Amino acid sequence: MVIHPKIRVKNLTVSFDGKASLKNVSLDIEPHIILSVIGPANSGKTTFLRTLNRLNDDERAMKVSGEVLLDGKDIYKDHDPVSLRRKVGIIFALPVPLPMTVFENVVYGPRRQGIRDKKILGATVERFLRDAYLWDEVKDRLDEPAMTLSGGQQQRLCIARTLAVNPEVLLFDEPCSALDPISTAKIEEALSKLKRHYTIILVTNNTKQAARVGDKTAFFLMGELVELNETGKIFTSPEDRRTDDYLSGRFG
Repeated sequence: MVIHPKIRVKNLTVSFDGKASLKNVSLDIEPHIILSVIGPANSGKTTFLRTLNRLNDDERAMKVSGEVLLDGKDIYKDHDPVSLRRKVGIIFALPVPLPMTVFENVVYGPRRQGIRDKKILGATVERFLRDAYLWDEVKDRLDEPAMTLSGGQQQRLCIARTLAVNPEVLLFDEPCSALDPISTAKIEEALSKLKRHYTIILVTNNTKQAARVGDKTAFFLMGELVELNETGKIFTSPEDRRTDDYLSGRFG
């Protein structure tokens, strides 16, 4: 059976003020997998992630060449940024809950889409808080300010808020970098379940996390995609010496 890529990147180059952050990157991302993206600082990981939902559009002196296709459609020619970001949600390193209640954080997107029915909104909150592995911890705190939650809970709330607008792709930019091991484990468990319904791209500096949750892993270095393969192969028998050097701690 032929599996068409959810995202196809072809000869992607992204530069800022004339300096290339990504250089001629090409890869396919299949649906319903977790792609771990690893590499040292300034390797282009975050630029790659932010390009996938056009957040880099807001940067000054940014230029893009090549193609990024979502279900075969060009994200620059066939999508405006708003519609694209509904399909491709992003969760950042530091949780950024809205200054409102837990309940209102989750329903913020659906309300903006015109949903007003209280039963639908209530069901939406429960569904996506469960998907984010947060429901049991906050079901009696829905009317409390989101900022009263712990850092790990806030991050999972941000995941639930993103899920509530029904995206197809989830981008994670170091989502566990500020969290304790217990909160990290809960988010990793959520990711493993969420890939049943979403395509997930996870940028992480934690190579052990990449190995734990990634179906495939991409290694970036100085703006170039050095290697992309099944995660097990990347971590046990990488094809490129630079990948092996990075994973063994010789640099990075």
